Amino acid sequence: MHTTHYNPEIVQFIDVLADTGSHYRIDEMEGLYIDDLAFLVLTREGEVARLSKAQMLGEFTSRRDAGEPPLSTEKRILHIEEQGDQATEVLYRHMSPQADPALYELRLRKIDGHWRVAGETVMPWPDLEQAKGFLPPRTKEWPLAAA
Repeated sequence: MHTTHYNPEIVQFIDVLADTGSHYRIDEMEGLYIDDLAFLVLTREGEVARLSKAQMLGEFTSRRDAGEPPLSTEKRILHIEEQGDQATEVLYRHMSPQADPALYELRLRKIDGHWRVAGETVMPWPDLEQAKGFLPPRTKEWPLAAA
């Protein structure tokens, strides 16, 4: 893990985000996401479901109100790409032994000096031992550029 090379403000924001959401602190979660949040989830049918901020917070609220135990804060930062007041973060997240691990892409925006989630995409974590890669192996040599 190369977090020492990442902006410590973003790393700290991710820690706060995971802890806040995992413990269903809805009032605090409200301030971590922008109002027009796009929360995208890959469904079992292979479709993408788009949830609004209200829908996403509603799910966490209903879990809290039902007395669900806190979620695990287990996570691993895989990459952070920062460009000015925007950043994209790729994260491994596993919230419970009863849930599959997931690959998260967080699209962050710095507003009034504070990082906020503008978008979030959640996909199943791949079985890396079985993964073939997104491109097939080359069948022909690629010529090197002439010096």
